[in-house]
Amino acid sequence: MIRTAKISDLDQIMQIVEGAKSDMNSYGNYQWNEDYPKAENFMNDINSGSLFVYDIKGMLAGLVCVNKEEPEEYKNADWSMDKEAYIIHRLAVNNSFLGQGIGYELINYADVICAKNNVSYIKTDTNALNVKAQSLLTKCGYTFVGETSLTGYRGLFYCYEKAL
Repeated sequence: MIRTAKISDLDQIMQIVEGAKSDMNSYGNYQWNEDYPKAENFMNDINSGSLFVYDIKGMLAGLVCVNKEEPEEYKNADWSMDKEAYIIHRLAVNNSFLGQGIGYELINYADVICAKNNVSYIKTDTNALNVKAQSLLTKCGYTFVGETSLTGYRGLFYCYEKAL
């Protein structure tokens, strides 16, 4: 089940993040590194109620942050709408659960959050090298809208959107 993350989840969250970093680094994607994301990022997400975890009998299978914190650089992207949106950040699946649809469920949980809050638009981005995330976003009904660069990160990021 997907639920709001708690402070007591932090150790498992960071284990998932370390596994995701290793996976991304294995194909040259250094979007996540020693500087980002840190426990502090997840603490802030937990405290704001914007971090959600996929919990299977106490074991975390994945996580996603969904909030309205839009990166400044999104202004450079070619979004199809100029309206209130939720933004998907920091998606990761526990390496022990890869290929089981956990990422799909977490991405689609943003739809639930939008419905609860009467918002009909979602935005996100992923590193241009992250083919897995790009495929997942497309599978979940997101549309590619262009590229941007993000301050402090190397390489291009692909922007995706979904209207509900």
